[in-house]
Amino acid sequence: MKSKAIHLYIQLLYTQMTIEEIIKTKEELPLSRKAIINLLYTEKSIREKINSELRVFDISIQQFNVLRILKGQNGKPANLSTIQERMVSKMSNTTRLVDKLIKKKLVNRIVCETNRRKIEITITPDGTNFLAEVSPVMDRFEKRITSKLSDGELQQLNTLLNKLRE
Repeated sequence: MKSKAIHLYIQLLYTQMTIEEIIKTKEELPLSRKAIINLLYTEKSIREKINSELRVFDISIQQFNVLRILKGQNGKPANLSTIQERMVSKMSNTTRLVDKLIKKKLVNRIVCETNRRKIEITITPDGTNFLAEVSPVMDRFEKRITSKLSDGELQQLNTLLNKLRE
């Protein structure tokens, strides 16, 4: 409990600090560099918080992402390249992620009988039940982490982030 209180204090402290204070620089950063450093720092911070939320369920962000992708297939199997294309983090080793989910009995891997090279991945009933348990927790987490922003600000943030990726 003590470490959680310390973590919350540090989090509160960081949210009130400028990016220059966080990275401990005295120089005035060019606005473009400041924005990029801020984005990278914020991404790292959010990723750590997501990992913390998912740790209780013994699953990684990437594994959770694979489960969501497979659930979105609505019962249709997906191959490894389809999963890879839809991953948020393209650097993930999809085969290794699927193997870990198979060990947890959350997904199945089926070798196509007509084409042995074709492998199809489906979510299991246990995987669907697992998502039903974890998704509301993650929904609340997402609302909590974005609660300081209005709907208009969230829309604007999404528009700006989309623009950066063009």
